[in-house]
Amino acid sequence: MTEQHELPAKFQPDIETVEEYRFEPIKGYPMLHWQGKRPFESTQYYPAQLKETHGEETDGWFNRIYWGDNLQVMSHLLKEFRGKVNLIYIDPPFDSKADYKKKISLRGKQVENDQTAFEEKQYTDIWTNDEYLQFMYERLLIMRELLADDGSIYLHCDWHKNHLLRSICNEIFGENHFRNEIIWAYFGFKRATSKKFPQKHDTILSYVKSDEYIWNVQFTPHSEEYVRRFKVEKETERLYRDDVNPTGGGTRIIYLDEVEGDIVDSVWEDIDDESVNVVAPLWNDIPPVNPVAKERQNYPTQKPEALLERIIKASSNPNDIVFDCFMGSGTTQAAAMKLGRRFIGADINLGAIQTTTKRLIGVADELNKAEKKLDFGEDADEQTPEKFYTGFQVYNVNYYDFFRNELEAKELLTKALEIQPAINNSLYDGEKDGRMVKIMPVNRIATRADLNELITNFDRKRADGILKENPGATVVHLQLICMGHEPDLAAHLKKELHPYKIDVEVVDILRDKSKLEFKRDSEAEIVRENSQLVIKQFYPMNLLQKLSIEKQNVENWRELVESVMIDFNYGEPIFEPKMLDIPERNELVKGEYKIPSDAGTIRVKVTDLLSESLEVTVK
Repeated sequence: MTEQHELPAKFQPDIETVEEYRFEPIKGYPMLHWQGKRPFESTQYYPAQLKETHGEETDGWFNRIYWGDNLQVMSHLLKEFRGKVNLIYIDPPFDSKADYKKKISLRGKQVENDQTAFEEKQYTDIWTNDEYLQFMYERLLIMRELLADDGSIYLHCDWHKNHLLRSICNEIFGENHFRNEIIWAYFGFKRATSKKFPQKHDTILSYVKSDEYIWNVQFTPHSEEYVRRFKVEKETERLYRDDVNPTGGGTRIIYLDEVEGDIVDSVWEDIDDESVNVVAPLWNDIPPVNPVAKERQNYPTQKPEALLERIIKASSNPNDIVFDCFMGSGTTQAAAMKLGRRFIGADINLGAIQTTTKRLIGVADELNKAEKKLDFGEDADEQTPEKFYTGFQVYNVNYYDFFRNELEAKELLTKALEIQPAINNSLYDGEKDGRMVKIMPVNRIATRADLNELITNFDRKRADGILKENPGATVVHLQLICMGHEPDLAAHLKKELHPYKIDVEVVDILRDKSKLEFKRDSEAEIVRENSQLVIKQFYPMNLLQKLSIEKQNVENWRELVESVMIDFNYGEPIFEPKMLDIPERNELVKGEYKIPSDAGTIRVKVTDLLSESLEVTVK
């Protein structure tokens, strides 16, 4: 865990914060600064634990899905994939000041019945400006190191921070390596907004690693208006039209079947006819995912596969490596698999891991049933893949499976570490062994920016009272609980609270408490009956508690289950399910499964509607 990965010297200025910057700006190359901007000189290597294997490898390759803080994931990947990733697409937080929720509906119930559905928060997109910029700055630096020399990166954002993100990308990738500001204008019913035009587009920033980057021109089908300009040639029955010869010499004949299509430009928009009373456009370039779309995963902020297909086709070739570390519902991975690319994905949200895993199992099944051949129709060309990489593995990075749901992590830690909860104290989370305890954000590495709350709300009046009675005394003994942290966390806090003397202990639960066990709430009754494996009952306690609050009754445990996976020859610790029971939206899992004659140790994984899983071994 001590191995360090150095970043290029250009990103290692001898400074600590922006206030101490001493530099002469390069003419024509402005830089973005913010409170507490810090150099990101190196990152340590974090271990990864293989948890699941789905499908078979192709040419020695398994696609990879990682659950964990993407800074730790990318730090792990640097050792093997530095300079080897051909395309990166990210759809990071927009700093939209919103909570994103997933609608949870009981299996077998009608979704439109509000009494059988509730919302579960998936993640929060609320930041302070400086914290957000440092967060993105550090991650984009590592992404640049992962990119191959022929690689490209596409950063999906919107009006909230696109101007700032572009400035950061100019600093990291170089303004000369900026390629496009793509406008994705999606269809939507226009509603009146308060004294401004309605927002209806996102921005995608495109940068490359070097001038020798992969580029495949993309075309869209000809519009009906364009086709109407052609007439039928009697002799051949081909569509043609006369056109002015751009090289001079009168006119020339253009045949429609010799024109590939309209070249895709930097504005990707819906084309709709508002004069027709329809609920959707008559023709869409790349429409958003509608409520009844087959690809819909019921995941907030899901992007359409067509959007990713265009990006992947334009900036990578079959067999290349595609990476997305803000994976969400797995759209990048699904599109990459269908296009014959290898891929790596990561997300900090457990719901994203479960949603993507389920989705990729379905895509792989479709490809395998089609004998690994896709019908690209008129699009078939040298970009059509000859092989598909359908096998994938699921990893945890730095033992991230301590937490099933980041929103419950503080409660889990408080109980597991035997912390006495703080009463009427909004600054600290509790007290233990004479120390005030502050639990840092557990969904990512703790940074100096996370100390701002402690610094701003430090009780100086109380500290002055202690010093008055006992000059030179330590005014507070503090314990910071975190899951990975910047190495100078304690030193920075002491510096900021100077001249007060404080005693700071940093407890990294991934290192110092690596053997800490958290109680699993879910329970199940699973038995063998002759040649059948039978799930008699399943009790997902967190989900049942939420349903109780919503005053919902459950008649059948199968209404609570998203999927059942079974490994009939389990070899610890890797789970390799051969039986997958993943029903369609409103169908139920079977609950009874035939045991093959060669079965050994049986491992069952039951995943509920909150994406929380229970794994049980049946001897």
